Amino acid sequence: MDVGMMMVFTNYGWDDCSDQRVWDEEIRLARIAADSGFDCLWSAEHHFADYSFVPDNLALMTHLTALCPNIDVGTAAVILPWHDPLRVAENAAVLDLLSKGRLRLGMGRGLARREFNAFRLSMDESRGRFDEAAPMIVEALRTGFIEGDGKYYKQPRVEIRPRPQHSFDGRIYAVASSEDSIDSAAKLGAHMVMFADRPWEMRAPMIEKGRQLHRQYHGTEPPTVMLTEFCVCGPNAATIEDEARRYQGKFVESNFHHYEFLGEHFKTVKGYDSYQQKAEIARKGGLDGAVTGFMQAASWGTPDKILRGLEARRELLGDFEMNVAFRFGGTPYEVSERGLKLFAKEVLPVVKSWGPVKAAKAA
Repeated sequence: MDVGMMMVFTNYGWDDCSDQRVWDEEIRLARIAADSGFDCLWSAEHHFADYSFVPDNLALMTHLTALCPNIDVGTAAVILPWHDPLRVAENAAVLDLLSKGRLRLGMGRGLARREFNAFRLSMDESRGRFDEAAPMIVEALRTGFIEGDGKYYKQPRVEIRPRPQHSFDGRIYAVASSEDSIDSAAKLGAHMVMFADRPWEMRAPMIEKGRQLHRQYHGTEPPTVMLTEFCVCGPNAATIEDEARRYQGKFVESNFHHYEFLGEHFKTVKGYDSYQQKAEIARKGGLDGAVTGFMQAASWGTPDKILRGLEARRELLGDFEMNVAFRFGGTPYEVSERGLKLFAKEVLPVVKSWGPVKAAKAA
């Protein structure tokens, strides 16, 4: 199993935690993960708020590829509607050149209304912009040339310099949390990226649909889905549940606030029907219900408990990759570092020894 570490870069849930401290602590954890057997360092693009602030994750990963030369780096994700696809392709080519082929390029379309508003962009255009830009970028990294003549991007054919040096086959990822996003990911031939925000039994049919769509579009077996989650790992079974509920609960609260899941704007935004359903569930169950659902999906507890949960998940979903965050929701640095090191020592070697398995229940 491929296992990466997700870097959230948040200070929601902390008292008096400066932005500088956030970045210092995340990079300290990244260096530990790189030395502990993890396969990739990941971060998402976010702007303007304490929920998460990595306005340029390709730039961050350019720094980390020099700081940590023996681990892949990944974007989960670059939010394409906020960028010119030509610039994304150029910056990805530079980073991949410097890292000698260690970039995993993940792309998404964005979800937070507050971020779209700040960029003076309409969320109604996000699906169209993504579906135009993503194939342009993938083709540019494959051929060294980018062009487009769609509704949003009138791009004359131009060469990417420095030229892409390594094949991106198997290194393209796409956030897939809705039916149309799953279809887009399948068309790209990308790894689907999903987040642990609801029980995996609810996700299984969508994951299987994405696999079937990939086979339909490409005639090949699909790449593994990557599951991103927020982990609290500790040695004491008697106290770890309280820690998990506190820190995972605070992260869910930040998620509710940042994405305005208790509002009703998703009803009127084109292409966000699945998020309207999530918002309705959130309003009915409230924060406590959302935290309970989140904890049913996420990994938390002793290493043994986490391993049992991952075994059950693999029986349900088949093979998957993991992307695990340890710092979120006000987690003290020492708790994040403890969880990371314990996970690396007792969980990581076991899951990396697992051979391939086929999904038994999702098929």
